[in-house]
Amino acid sequence: MSTDRPFFVTTPIYYVNDTPHLGHAYPTVAADVLARFMRLDGRRVKFLTGTDEHGQKVERSAQALGLTALQFADRVSAAFREMDRVLDISYDDYIRTTEERHVRGVQALWQELERRGEIYLGRFAGWYCVRDEAFYDESELIDGKAPTGAEVEWLEEENYFFRLSAWQERLLAFYEAHPDAIAPRSRRNEVISFVRAGLKDLSISRTSFSWGIPVPGNPDHVIYVWLDALTNYITALGYPGDQNLNFSTFWPTSLHIVGKDILRFHAVYWPAFLMAAGLDPPRRIFAHGWWTVEGEKMSKSLGNGIPPDVLVEKYGVDPARYFLLRELPFGSDGDFSHRAVVGRLNGDLANDFGNLAQRVLVMINRECSACVPAPEALSAADTALLDAARDLLETVREHVEQQAFHLALETIWRVVGDANRYVDEQAPWALRRTDPARMGTVLYTLAETIRHLAILAQPFIPGAASKLLNQLAVPEAARRFAAFETAPLIPGTPLPRPEGIFPRFVDAPAG
Repeated sequence: MSTDRPFFVTTPIYYVNDTPHLGHAYPTVAADVLARFMRLDGRRVKFLTGTDEHGQKVERSAQALGLTALQFADRVSAAFREMDRVLDISYDDYIRTTEERHVRGVQALWQELERRGEIYLGRFAGWYCVRDEAFYDESELIDGKAPTGAEVEWLEEENYFFRLSAWQERLLAFYEAHPDAIAPRSRRNEVISFVRAGLKDLSISRTSFSWGIPVPGNPDHVIYVWLDALTNYITALGYPGDQNLNFSTFWPTSLHIVGKDILRFHAVYWPAFLMAAGLDPPRRIFAHGWWTVEGEKMSKSLGNGIPPDVLVEKYGVDPARYFLLRELPFGSDGDFSHRAVVGRLNGDLANDFGNLAQRVLVMINRECSACVPAPEALSAADTALLDAARDLLETVREHVEQQAFHLALETIWRVVGDANRYVDEQAPWALRRTDPARMGTVLYTLAETIRHLAILAQPFIPGAASKLLNQLAVPEAARRFAAFETAPLIPGTPLPRPEGIFPRFVDAPAG
């Protein structure tokens, strides 16, 4: 495949009115897997995350704690950076919407929209939800509340408006021309239905509070938080200037990973803002599902959000990452339960992959002078296992490019299962006495298979995969996908003493 093709992946920027929990960890880990995979595949990657720090909700939360809005944002933004550290997230840039580079870029986008006649001054009267930072039509309210269940309040004020209604047909034409621009398909259908039902012009400024980016030329208005927040994807690339060629290199090669609750903003408003400013829309927006916890919806009142540090402290960072992406299709909803995590940890990781690696490496250490054994002529069974391992890359790549992470992992683990069955069938411990040369061939075949598996597992379980590759003495330069078939293990290479990579999880006894 072509190398150095740019790839720009983003998480949502997380709103600082909430501390990090499972719902934030999920898209962050997914974006990290994509970034790591593409880097290993020879692509030029930029991985962006950050925090969304303006708006009425932040202003009110800060006041309630006796803090300035910026002090409050500093505190919560730091908690999201800590989440990234705990989850082993390899972002290239972390943007905050309070940064000067962002403020400058948002105001430049506003001025460009204004110059093109896409903005006008009017008066807004309607229902506004502070928690969602969103406007709702009367028809969208359910029992007097927002569709999300949040309280709404009647708002009347002078606002600037974006001519969203003028973009209805052009948006539909864009969706038609780019069938993969919104995924999964069910979400794409929702967006198209929403746009076909008719678009109204969008209020894009507020005057009832001050915590936001001032409208150029009219500082009594602050820019609507969603126009502000969405623009982070290009301000982080240097828009409107491009001194480092980031914008021209990485835009619009983007994949925005977002929650399904904010899809409308990303798939309707954001492409319209961009096209109205003469810019290309993002290539792809993927809306992931929601987690419940032990069957209950995550909520502040129940206190069941599961902070990432608690998750990692209990299960380990690699098992947590693995579970999040293996348990369910990325676009679907699912339930996070202790039983399910332990099942994956002890089953897939400890029993299947961990046990495979441990018993093979221990035998090589004990029976082959702790060196990579030299294979003799390969049997049909040896060749079948090695071919299955070598064929993994292309299939896993296709799944990852479609954000089908569970299928990518299922594919890798299918070969883990093949390798475990091969061990049992070949019984190298018995060959030790009857045919030592054949034992060496079997152990080499297994070690080579484990090398392929560990290289492909790196994006998902980076710490454990790195330890396994260290135990196989695979040099750093041979861990990229380009070396998948070109850098096999060299017989006679000394191997370090093997160590288990996935300890089993045992519940502490009660009391």
